Amino acid sequence: MARTATGIDVGMRTLKVLRGQYKGNTFHVSGFAVVPNPTPPGSDAWIEGGWSALELPFKPSGARVGLTGRDVNVRYTRVPQVPDWQLRNLMRFEVSEIGDQSGSEVASDFNLLPQIPEVEGEDVVLLAMARESLLEDHLAGLKAAGGSLDCFSPAAVALYNAWLRYGVILDDTVLVANIGHENIDVVIARGPDLLFARNLSGGGQLFDGAIAQRFGVSPRQAEKIKIEMATLRPGASHATPNHERASRAILGAAGQLLSLLQSAVLFCKSQVKISGLRVDRVMLCGGGAALDGLTQYLSSGMNVPVEIFDPFRVVESGGLDEASAELLEEYELQAVVALGLATMGSDPEAYSLEVLPAPVARARDFWGGTIWLIAAAVLAVAYLGFKVVHYAGELDRVNDENLGLATRLDRATRIDKQARQLIEENEDLRGLVNELLWVGGTGEQSARVVELLDDALPGDFWVERLTSAWAFDPEIGIERGEERPIMSLGGRIQEGTDSPSRQFGECIRQLEAGLPGARIVPNLDRDVFKVDLSLFAPPAPGSEPQEGPGSEPQEGQ
Repeated sequence: MARTATGIDVGMRTLKVLRGQYKGNTFHVSGFAVVPNPTPPGSDAWIEGGWSALELPFKPSGARVGLTGRDVNVRYTRVPQVPDWQLRNLMRFEVSEIGDQSGSEVASDFNLLPQIPEVEGEDVVLLAMARESLLEDHLAGLKAAGGSLDCFSPAAVALYNAWLRYGVILDDTVLVANIGHENIDVVIARGPDLLFARNLSGGGQLFDGAIAQRFGVSPRQAEKIKIEMATLRPGASHATPNHERASRAILGAAGQLLSLLQSAVLFCKSQVKISGLRVDRVMLCGGGAALDGLTQYLSSGMNVPVEIFDPFRVVESGGLDEASAELLEEYELQAVVALGLATMGSDPEAYSLEVLPAPVARARDFWGGTIWLIAAAVLAVAYLGFKVVHYAGELDRVNDENLGLATRLDRATRIDKQARQLIEENEDLRGLVNELLWVGGTGEQSARVVELLDDALPGDFWVERLTSAWAFDPEIGIERGEERPIMSLGGRIQEGTDSPSRQFGECIRQLEAGLPGARIVPNLDRDVFKVDLSLFAPPAPGSEPQEGPGSEPQEGQ
């Protein structure tokens, strides 16, 4: 059963807290808050500063805190397909080796990526590591705010869960990027499967720094200029010279951001060993994604569609008070990672990495393992004694029910056999109907079209080709598997004809008037014209159903 969880994303500029529960295939938000981080830009005390400013109208219990930045290391390891206990030993050895090299205590967790067809006979492990000191700083801030810890998770994995639960999932490969102030969390997913998750150094500060240098202002003032004046929209007109200066100033930073995303794709290819990987879409969120024209700029640079990812379109926020709902609407882009964190904490089926400080991990191992093993042994003895007595009586009851179920099974088998016979008969009748529709429908359609062409076809137009086929054409509205009679005619226009476009349009209008309910696709190219039509296609979306060969009589007619 899903539980209520809190997702906390501590950023350089703001701390986002979102609380709620994942149920009914969506997330129900019950609390949301945003706290500005008072720490000056560039300060190493931004974690402590962010937590110290936190005041919430609700208790952040069961909190899952996002990890990003240079103190978090997400890496990939290809290993043979081994038992779980052996995999844990391999990962423990690798983490120990990295901790020795860095000279600091490291906390970690790992999870297997979904099976990748290009990688045969091996598993790809996603391993996340974070400095113990970083986790201790976050944990101290959470306790000071009156909260309790569920675990720490990489922000990139939270972003993947937000995309998986609330994004438009197709069979293509999508890069999802959360652009923060100093970091970018990147996810690459193929369909619903995670291929790559990583955090990159960069983000909105690239643009702020460029504007600050050009205008000689502070980073805070540069951010304001960026929001009010700068744009990356191609061919944008600038209201003032300062608007133009600001827009030119950020072009270099935009190029750096583009390079970061492109390098993430290349890094994914090398890490996961998928040389033919190609991104089909890019989805952006985070405060940096709101920069005017950024989607168009990145789309031009990466040659793929780039859109804003707004998961809150399918998230239920009716449980919030008016002020919190307005705040969430204002910070939707920035709150995506917090939503993903809360979803991971609430949905037990979510893909997860759970990094814990060593003292917390040891305590949970004891309370979640050793003590329960002792209690389980005691309960098992009592339970077995109870079950011996209980099952003796249950056996007699089951034998009686078995006789009744055997009778019901015989009856269900007979009904199933009859249903299968009816299905076979229905398929035969369907084939006959389609055959009659082809013979009769093609003839009627051809006759009506030829009759109308006598009056509708201009004098300087002549038909060279007239065909009818049992086919599909999505342009007309007939999909594959739903074939219907389609008529196609083509011809030429006498050279020097006056206003051929107007005459062709009038011809099409007469055909539409004479063939109510028909789907017509005209095409005119200089002195050549083509018309594809069908009287048997479904009505166009938004149109009133017309009575004709392919329509059913309406109620009351």
